Amino acid sequence: MHSTPLTRRHSFYIALCAIWFAANASAAEPHVTEGFVNAPVAEVWRLFTTSAGYVQTGPAKAEVDLRLGGTIRSHEDPNGELGDPETFVQEILAYEPERMLALRVKQTPASSPHRGALEGVWTVLYFTASGENMTHIRIVGLGYGDTQSSQAARELVALGNRRTLDTIAKHYWPQCARCAAESQDSDEPSAP
Repeated sequence: MHSTPLTRRHSFYIALCAIWFAANASAAEPHVTEGFVNAPVAEVWRLFTTSAGYVQTGPAKAEVDLRLGGTIRSHEDPNGELGDPETFVQEILAYEPERMLALRVKQTPASSPHRGALEGVWTVLYFTASGENMTHIRIVGLGYGDTQSSQAARELVALGNRRTLDTIAKHYWPQCARCAAESQDSDEPSAP
């Protein structure tokens, strides 16, 4: 049997599509959560890199050992103890002061429904000045698989990241002068 150019071309496109799907099926897309905080970068950096600051991001207790290979240990239960099975531990993989912090999940709370799915997951936080007293935070979650459990864990972490950014932002109200003025303008009833 002799192949025609059309058949060879068709086979080439099928093979190309198969390669593309195989390459993209190996891992889920990164999850990105972004927000703004009405505080300078140095202050927002402090929140994520000191024990006292980390508590302001949401957990009841925290301990930060800011160094390569150091850890951030946190606990949601005010009656819990750092180091017990319910402690969330993240390893510090890399950092550039006031710009980037990379963390990998080292231990999840024993009661976490997606404990195994978070193995191998890492997060990169980016801090960017957005004006004199405003910081843009970008949280990128990576390493999630395509399994149902991994995707459920991804969604749970996404909600947690949003809650963290919202908690921080609320702590630094009032808004910048421009934002406050815009907010007042939108709150005033319009003329009939």
